[in-house]
Amino acid sequence: MSSRSSRTIYVGNLPGDICMREVKDLFLKYGPIVDIDLKIPPRPPCYAFVEYEDPRDADDAIYGRDGYNFDGFHLRVKLAHGGRHSSSHRSSSYNRSSNSRGASRRSDYRGLVTGLSPTVHQHQPQHHRRP
Repeated sequence: MSSRSSRTIYVGNLPGDICMREVKDLFLKYGPIVDIDLKIPPRPPCYAFVEYEDPRDADDAIYGRDGYNFDGFHLRVKLAHGGRHSSSHRSSSYNRSSNSRGASRRSDYRGLVTGLSPTVHQHQPQHHRRP
């Protein structure tokens, strides 16, 4: 069996409103995922660690997603080098062996809001709702 570090990639420069499902959707096409550890610091950018079953899948994901434009953010994808669980930031975790999604602050659902004033910031439309 290969070492965990050769199967785990670091994904940096993720948007602040990223959810676990989006990370999974971005990387599942490269091979079976064992674990996703999404880190949501107080200020973006967010980052994640994605562990694959096979190190060749990790290499393919690095090749396919490094520099990828995701929602205006150019992803930084490289092989992870330890220090994975030492963060004090909020963390969400996906583990294929469990049915639990972990403590995510986002759902898998999105809504489209139209007709707002141009002065409304894209992440704060709730302050401009009508009663």
